[in-house]
Amino acid sequence: MYEAVHARPDGPSTVARQARTAAEYGFDGIVVRNHGDEGSPDDLTAVRDGVDIDVVYGIEVRADDPSQASGLVGNYRSKRTVVVVHGGDSAVNRFAVENDAVDVLAHPMAGDGDFNHVLAKAAADNGVRVEFNLHPVIHGEGGSRVRRLRGLRKLRELVADADAPYVVSADPRSHLELRAPRELSALGGAIGFDADAIRNGLAEWERLAARNRDRRAESFVEPGVWLDGS
Repeated sequence: MYEAVHARPDGPSTVARQARTAAEYGFDGIVVRNHGDEGSPDDLTAVRDGVDIDVVYGIEVRADDPSQASGLVGNYRSKRTVVVVHGGDSAVNRFAVENDAVDVLAHPMAGDGDFNHVLAKAAADNGVRVEFNLHPVIHGEGGSRVRRLRGLRKLRELVADADAPYVVSADPRSHLELRAPRELSALGGAIGFDADAIRNGLAEWERLAARNRDRRAESFVEPGVWLDGS
């Protein structure tokens, strides 16, 4: 199981600190999902060499509209193993689920964004993972937390009905916000997930990274087609 994290400069903790804590909590790897406008982590190579945990170089693209999102995804697709689009805006949500170059639509219910059965079907058709982001539930309170829970329950129903792929994350900005898989599994009960579903969503980050690494190999032509190296 992998967690998708933010690290310095997109948060106070270094990649190394996030990786060490994630390993202590029982994760097999982390995806570094820094927002593109916050810069790249400065110690990724050192972590790969010095910590016994997989570190995946990803990015979370933030855009004001689909045109900007398209340009950013095109720019980073060949440079990052995992490409995430920061959702919430309805038009950006639609762009993300209709674009098979996007790996994950993050925060689909954030802000004024809407997510419906049409978008869930598009995510299923294009293999775009929809994120169940538990950060607002873990760190929110009062009416805001209740609204977030309601939104996650709605999202769960839409994703389940469309059989769309999904990932799960606590979206930690620092190592202090990391939560162990067993803690996230327990929290999932509040939004209608069983423990296996939460673990599957955490494991999907790992499967996604492995698939994309294979696709970036020189012998890859297209899904199911590889060059014979013999």
